[in-house]
Amino acid sequence: MLPTTILVLIALAVAPAYASKAADAKVAAAWYAGFHAEEGFPLSKVSWNKYNTLIYSFAETTPSVHSVTLNGSDGGLLPQFVEEAHKNGVKAHISIGGWTGGRWYSTNVGSAANRTAFVKTVTDFVTKYNLDGVNFDWEYPNNQGIGCNTINANDTANFLAYLQELRKTPVGANITLSAATAVAPFMDASGSPSSDVSGFAKVLDYVAIMNYDIWGSWSSAVGPNSPLDDSCAPAADQQGSAMSAVKAWTKAGIPANQIVLGVASYGHSFSVNATSAFGSSATKATKALVAYPAFNASNQPLGDKWDDTGSVDVCGVYEGPGGDWDLWGLVDGGFLDQQGNPAKGIYYRYDNCSQTPYVYNTTSEVMVSFDNTQSIKAKGAYVKQAGLLGWAFWEAGGDYNDILLDAIHSTSGF
Repeated sequence: MLPTTILVLIALAVAPAYASKAADAKVAAAWYAGFHAEEGFPLSKVSWNKYNTLIYSFAETTPSVHSVTLNGSDGGLLPQFVEEAHKNGVKAHISIGGWTGGRWYSTNVGSAANRTAFVKTVTDFVTKYNLDGVNFDWEYPNNQGIGCNTINANDTANFLAYLQELRKTPVGANITLSAATAVAPFMDASGSPSSDVSGFAKVLDYVAIMNYDIWGSWSSAVGPNSPLDDSCAPAADQQGSAMSAVKAWTKAGIPANQIVLGVASYGHSFSVNATSAFGSSATKATKALVAYPAFNASNQPLGDKWDDTGSVDVCGVYEGPGGDWDLWGLVDGGFLDQQGNPAKGIYYRYDNCSQTPYVYNTTSEVMVSFDNTQSIKAKGAYVKQAGLLGWAFWEAGGDYNDILLDAIHSTSGF
């Protein structure tokens, strides 16, 4: 039974000013990570018939406003990606930016001259690869992301001015434009979430809210990676959710039918001792995982084979393991069986507030907050009931035998 809050409909608002390729149809999408094409998820494994949009990730910004780069994302695969998508009736988009690839957005749109130059850079790229859309993944305007991004108090205003100019070009007027966003609206010049982003609704077909990485190794306790709701959680544990994000973005001027919900095919791991995992008063007969347990931040467990093992990042700072577990990784790692259910000997908890499952291995003392069919079905139902434009997985390759993909189709209706 879903929480009653999920059943509340969000009023729809006006349609976008620009006719979009997505406006007359719901968006069933995923980001396709080119850097995983030779690491277990080639194009041949994509279930093309279950999507209408695939977003190739990533083209990255560079210090030059005149270029973006596909270095690190198997750029040679992009033409084949577009060909396969079009052959299967799927729209082929490019995502520009990402966690490491958005470092130069601020300067690229920071002046009128740079905006004009960057418009040409992007439209030339779209034309060269015969793309149907561009997803701008700027992490984040006027809010430092990885740590060495260029940044300006006027980033959000400059981004809007850039998109307005892009839309006026022949190419920009005829492709789908979207932005991958945080759960809060873009930052204004004061560094606070903007109260009015309605201008973006006139130039973007949709925003894709990245409702994941809400809790992780940076948090004070083990929490949900991708919570659907958090209004029922203790105040200190309300760090953001799909529902609060949609509320914030619609209040700031983005209609619900221009919002795509970003959903996760992966989770985060934490090192949690048994006392913290079960509570100090637990006995063998009463063992049950507790909510928001403490974890050992100095001992980040390694995730699956796609996880970052620890290296010096693009800012020159050493970062340890990410602790990411894709759904297939949880199966391979013995946390789940091939149906996506907890494996024998693995403890399990489902949090009805956030609609989040947790698994715990008592031997390794690793706990993972992730998404399963139950939680993804809840998100799909919310997308439908709230009148959102659609959903998008990060990432297509993280699923296992389409367990999550089929689950969201079953409740979203598309």
